[in-house]
Amino acid sequence: MSEVLYKANPSVWRTHPIGALLAWVFVILGAALALFGELPLPPDRIPLPELPPSIEMRWIGYALLALGLFQLLRWRLATLMDRLEIRAHELLWTHGLLSKEYTEISMASVRTVRIEQSLFQRLVGAGDLMVYTAGDEPELVIRGLPRPREIRQHIKRQGAADA
Repeated sequence: MSEVLYKANPSVWRTHPIGALLAWVFVILGAALALFGELPLPPDRIPLPELPPSIEMRWIGYALLALGLFQLLRWRLATLMDRLEIRAHELLWTHGLLSKEYTEISMASVRTVRIEQSLFQRLVGAGDLMVYTAGDEPELVIRGLPRPREIRQHIKRQGAADA
C-alpha cells in the first residue's frame, strides 16, 4: 500500500450551507423556547401569533431543538463516512456507513479533472470534484470537498509521474 498524499472528507457546512445555517437557527431558537418557554425578545418589537392554550411553547422548543440536532448529526455522520485519498498511483473514494462502496481509479487512466465552485463555495474554500476517465460521464463526482485546487494539483502531478 503506497503512502497517502492527500486525505479529505466533505464538510457539512460546505455541502449543505443553507441547510446547516437553518438547522443551527432551529437549534438556537428551540433551546431558547425550551429554556424560557417564550422567545427572549421584547414583546412590543416582534408580534408573535397567539397559540391555543393547549400548545406549550416549551414543547415547540423541544421539537425545533430535536429537529435541528437530528439534521446536523445526520449530515455530520454522512460526511464522516465519505473519504477521498490520493496515493502515488491511485485515487480512492470510500462511501457509506453500514454498506461500503469503494471506487479506485488509476492515475494513469485519469483523462480530465473538473472542479465546479459556486460563489459560496469559493468563499469557504470548497468545490465539487469530477474525475473523468473514458467516456463522456464522470467516473467520480464528489461534492463539498475542501481545497479542490490542491486536489487537482495532486492528481495532475501523480498523472504526469505515471506518464
